[in-house]
Amino acid sequence: MMEKKQRIQSIDALRGLAVVLMVIHHFLYDLCAFLGAPWWLFSNPVFNFLHYIFAGLFIFLSGVSSRFSRSNIKRGIIVIAVAMVITLVTWFMDMPVRFGVLHLLGFCMLFYGITHKLWESIPAKLMPVLCVMLLVISALAVKFIPIESEHLWMFGWVTPDFYSSDYFPIFPWIFVFLFGTWAGKYIREGRLPEKFYTFNMPILPQIGRKALIIYILHQPVLYGLTILIRSVIR
Repeated sequence: MMEKKQRIQSIDALRGLAVVLMVIHHFLYDLCAFLGAPWWLFSNPVFNFLHYIFAGLFIFLSGVSSRFSRSNIKRGIIVIAVAMVITLVTWFMDMPVRFGVLHLLGFCMLFYGITHKLWESIPAKLMPVLCVMLLVISALAVKFIPIESEHLWMFGWVTPDFYSSDYFPIFPWIFVFLFGTWAGKYIREGRLPEKFYTFNMPILPQIGRKALIIYILHQPVLYGLTILIRSVIR
């Protein structure tokens, strides 16, 4: 079957939706942290659940996109470089991002770029089962197996004094990414229903295609907007 090499609007639209919800979530944080809005606007059972659902979707779609990338290693290096700049800036703002979603994605891209032949050697029917199993096992391990170390925070084990204003450790999230690489193979080969490839809608796909730029710029813009609102109402 012919591979679908053009932009797939469905993927861009889903990524755009995840980006929009991320921006809303971060804006609510700014309103609570800098404008004195009640914290239940940002932290409540519904938003806490949806936060990980849409972050997981974003990570999954990044795995899907890895099947379309010419060089995941180059892509990973670029994303890690951007993530380190964000760490530096947020460190001076006293709200450091030590291992946020961009750090995770950059690591996953590099890891997959180096090890993709290993994952491709696993039977296609076994790969999703393996990803789900490893996701569950690693999530339980991080939660219930205490490891007293100051050096394992990248993997999900943290000490009580660890802080990162955005935190997505390697375990269990790397297996969401790898699950996306498995799905991406079928998407690239055109095995999904035709409507998946012909779907079109306004705005969200355009946002999805600019996800990295929006991620870099949205928080300074939101912070500036919040400070402007505070100056007007006070």
